[in-house]
Amino acid sequence: MELLQTIEKRASVRKYLNDQVPLTDLEEMVRRAGLSPSVNNSQPWKFIAISNRSLLDQMAQAVEARLQEMMPDADSHAQSAIKTTVEYFSTFFRDAPAVIAVAMQPYEAIIDKLMNARSSGHEDINRLRSYPDIQSIGAAVQTLLLSAVDLGYGACWLSGMLVAQEKLQKLLQIADPWKLMAFVAVGKAAVMPQKRDKKALQQIFVHIP
Repeated sequence: MELLQTIEKRASVRKYLNDQVPLTDLEEMVRRAGLSPSVNNSQPWKFIAISNRSLLDQMAQAVEARLQEMMPDADSHAQSAIKTTVEYFSTFFRDAPAVIAVAMQPYEAIIDKLMNARSSGHEDINRLRSYPDIQSIGAAVQTLLLSAVDLGYGACWLSGMLVAQEKLQKLLQIADPWKLMAFVAVGKAAVMPQKRDKKALQQIFVHIP
């Protein structure tokens, strides 16, 4: 598929057919994601593909339990609707044929060595640089999403699951220094979502000659 077609076709797919995603396709998506740019070529990522139905259900239950702790009982129909929506968007992944977890490990930039000598820690430097490690993860996830479309799948970038980050890390056996950063649900689309409006070029582009 041409790059432009892939970009224009990409949408957040949340309903999937039961067809399994072959391991070779999951590996190819991750291989391409691993080609993404990263700060100082640190490649601070690890990708964990989950197809096990039991594990996906345990993950969804962990997210549901955490949301119940976080959200008070709804006092009105409007609040109830909001709660239901949040729960759906945070747990629909349980029905996806595969979910790819994206973890990140800390990196040390060249500037760290200089700044540490001046009593400024890595976190301060990272903040001043607008978290290039997290930006790197975003680049990898975008490549993963586009690769899924290119291979004939639908996919969706998830962050709502991270409310149960600690429990999910235990379920996926992710330990320090690694940390969960994002998830991508993947599968053959059962329903293609209606394309949502995007801002016009004139709203997002500024040229300084």
